[in-house]
Amino acid sequence: MPSDAPRKADAPSDIAVRFERVTRQYGREDAPVTALDAVDLSIRRGDIFGVIGHSGAGKSTLIRMVNALDAPTSGAVFVDGVNVSGLSSNQLREARKTTAMIFQQFQLLETVTVLDNVAMPLRLDGIGRKEARARATEALEFVGLAGRISSYPGQLSGGQKQRVGIARAIVRNPAVLLCDEATSALDPSTTQQIIDVLRRVNREYGTTILVVTHEMDVIKNLCHSVAVMEDGRVVEQGTVMDVFVQPQTAIAQAFVGTVIPNEIPERVHRRISDAPLWRLRFLDDEVTTPIVGALISDFELQVNILHADMTDLQERSVGHMIIQVEGAPHQRDAAYAYLAERIVSVEEVSA
Repeated sequence: MPSDAPRKADAPSDIAVRFERVTRQYGREDAPVTALDAVDLSIRRGDIFGVIGHSGAGKSTLIRMVNALDAPTSGAVFVDGVNVSGLSSNQLREARKTTAMIFQQFQLLETVTVLDNVAMPLRLDGIGRKEARARATEALEFVGLAGRISSYPGQLSGGQKQRVGIARAIVRNPAVLLCDEATSALDPSTTQQIIDVLRRVNREYGTTILVVTHEMDVIKNLCHSVAVMEDGRVVEQGTVMDVFVQPQTAIAQAFVGTVIPNEIPERVHRRISDAPLWRLRFLDDEVTTPIVGALISDFELQVNILHADMTDLQERSVGHMIIQVEGAPHQRDAAYAYLAERIVSVEEVSA
């Protein structure tokens, strides 16, 4: 008799989720709309992995593949080594127990209490009411809502509703937690509270978290790694630090620019002469290095600081500066090489 247990494919043990050449098309065969285009992506176990892109980039389609709410037209999606896109109904029901999802609009049952909302997945699994409620109480304590177990969703704020959603998601101790624009309906202060809860879920339970968002601040404050999507394709990926400090694609530069400026501010344009402009990026100890002083004293250059700022990024400091450099060409060349050896990046930019 065949088993209902999903069969695992050979896969690296540190990979929680893997997309292999995943394409998803909708519509007529002669005029398909491509939502995902040959996506290859691996998410390591225990990672907080962010996917960012504009509306229509394919983010939500991507995340729905993980718990098989949608299926690839071609390619395969593996969760914990199991190809979830090729399971029977019974196998899929078992496989979905390893994942959970939180949503932008909370998706709570308004007619039952907070406690029973959180206990619902366990009850659907056949767990008795007493045990389900005990485990739901623990999950609500974890998210800081122990005092609201008898409340109804309509009595809660948006941030409290999302914390109920997180409690409901973690009550089964899933290996992978999916977050589909989970903070988009919240104000900045409440967003940070939800980010703090998710980081704690990852830290204390070791849960792999996949975050879909259009908010670069969420990527900056929550994620370890990030993939940038455009027109159904992953156009850039790496650690959050790498992508923020040295974005390679135009769309990544635009997203990073909402947090760390990439463009020369308009007020700077009004102060520009014909001398070369350099954009400098610093990291950690480089922020406090007296770079400008060295350019003046060691290379006999005149340096005008047109713009400067510093951003905290996951307990590290990232500095950004635009300077105008005047002096002999050979001295400028020597100074440029000096900077290239000592800071994250230096590039000449046009006015």
